[in-house]
Amino acid sequence: MKSPQYNGYEYGNATLNPSHGYLLPKLDNIFNELGVYGSSRRLFDLGCGNGSISAYLASKGLRVTGVDPSTDGIREAQKSYPNIKLEEGSAYDDLAGKYGRFPLVVSLEIVEHVYSPREYASTLFNLLEPGGVAIVSTPYHGYLKNLALAITGKMDAHFTALWDHGHIKFWSIDTLSQLLMEAGFSELSFCRVGRLPPLAKSMIAIAHKPVDEAN
Repeated sequence: MKSPQYNGYEYGNATLNPSHGYLLPKLDNIFNELGVYGSSRRLFDLGCGNGSISAYLASKGLRVTGVDPSTDGIREAQKSYPNIKLEEGSAYDDLAGKYGRFPLVVSLEIVEHVYSPREYASTLFNLLEPGGVAIVSTPYHGYLKNLALAITGKMDAHFTALWDHGHIKFWSIDTLSQLLMEAGFSELSFCRVGRLPPLAKSMIAIAHKPVDEAN
């Protein structure tokens, strides 16, 4: 029997959460630079949770499809945003086979939860059309931030060891770069959000699928 997939969250509503306060302004900047808002482009939200980000992006004119393994998250999403295609599914499914390919994929604060990050990255890559762009965010880790956490006694709270099915991977720019490049992505760039860059709460990777990718 296939093991259940967990993301560590339980949802009681379909509203934005505090992390979106620092993620969304930067996401807006990125998408404005890409010129996609108001373009009616198709976008896939990998790990859509309660659908709040999907709804936000749909309000900008994008045509959004999304999946999440959380039954209660998708229930809240479908109840609140019935006009957006949001369904149960995970990065371990053949999502490209079911939904096709997209010019844009977002996956915000998800990769730290997955048990098989290379399978996740492969799914992310396969969901994109050649020349497409993936936007991936995850909590930021780096030497200075980890040192500050240790000095201030906040390491245990930060690493959430007692959170069932919570954060199980802790990514730096180097390790996330390696994961994405192994999957076939190129032209990687990163920005850090929330606090000053050395102590950032999260980082956002912008990764391109090569135009000449053959599949």
